[in-house]
Amino acid sequence: MANTIFAVIMAGGSGTRFWPASRENLPKQFLRVEGGHSLLRGTWSRLDGLVDPENILVVCGQGHADLVRAELPELPAENLILEPVGRNTLPCLALAQKFLREIDPDAIQIVLPADHIIPSREAFQQSVGAAIHTAQSGGLVTLGIPATFPATGYGYIQPGEPIEDVSGGKAWGVRQFIEKPDMARAQELLASGEFFWNSGIFVWSTSAFEAALERHAPELWHGLLDCAEGGLEEFMESVSPLSVDVGVLEKEEDCKVVGAEFHWSDVGSWPALDDVLPDAGAGNRCSGEGQLIAVNASNNVVHGPDGHVTALIGVEDLVVVHTEGASLVCSKKHAQDVRAVVKQVREQAPDRA
Repeated sequence: MANTIFAVIMAGGSGTRFWPASRENLPKQFLRVEGGHSLLRGTWSRLDGLVDPENILVVCGQGHADLVRAELPELPAENLILEPVGRNTLPCLALAQKFLREIDPDAIQIVLPADHIIPSREAFQQSVGAAIHTAQSGGLVTLGIPATFPATGYGYIQPGEPIEDVSGGKAWGVRQFIEKPDMARAQELLASGEFFWNSGIFVWSTSAFEAALERHAPELWHGLLDCAEGGLEEFMESVSPLSVDVGVLEKEEDCKVVGAEFHWSDVGSWPALDDVLPDAGAGNRCSGEGQLIAVNASNNVVHGPDGHVTALIGVEDLVVVHTEGASLVCSKKHAQDVRAVVKQVREQAPDRA
């Protein structure tokens, strides 16, 4: 009998690098950067035909529950798992694990962030299908993206020995995980031709992940299991933030990587939209539902609301974002400094953060 497939969509986080479109009360996963639908909605749609809607769980912060319900009206009410406080991906997934083990201890879980852009659903599902096949034989499986440039914002995975009999893709054991490197190290990893980027998309069985939690995060896991009704917030407040990569995967001996055969972006900053949005002319990209008029302007990223016109004249390599109550203009090369701006906004204009 085939394992039932579940999906866990991680919809927490604030996405400060997409300020001012992304705010504390409207995180990045709810943005319509492609126009028409949010990143969360795109993630849900990507699972169509692969996972039954009643088997999709969404984990989000308590303050964003209404946003999730508005974006995903077909999500069963009991499938919305609320984090009283965000503590990165390991506590998030341990909380989902506590929920899933009661429903189906033999389930296969597809774990994916809510804020990625993957244009081809067919290619995504083919690679995930290969990962499901791999996970059915045990272990924790990560989808690896072939590295194409020396990225310092991604983790890296070095594959080990190839795994035979993988349907729809190629799989390997994992030799090592490497956390986000500096530029010199990233260039070395790329030049070796041996590394994948860590996509943050995982597949594993409920039993395999629970066993890994027992081995590598027993205090967190048993603390969650022992939480009395109403005691979750107090417990989560006491938990240190930790990613599932650092807390479990890097320590786990039985890890595997499946090569992803799809175009992918984690949309980590405004300039990342260059790779996922269509060229609006002269290398300009227009996000959201606004309109762009460019005269002798090139290679800019513009975001505006419906009905808003942004006109650019004689500028290049800028990020221009307009929202109600706050606007941003910066050079692409300084876009990572948006986080520092948000810190100042919190101090000087907290209602705009």
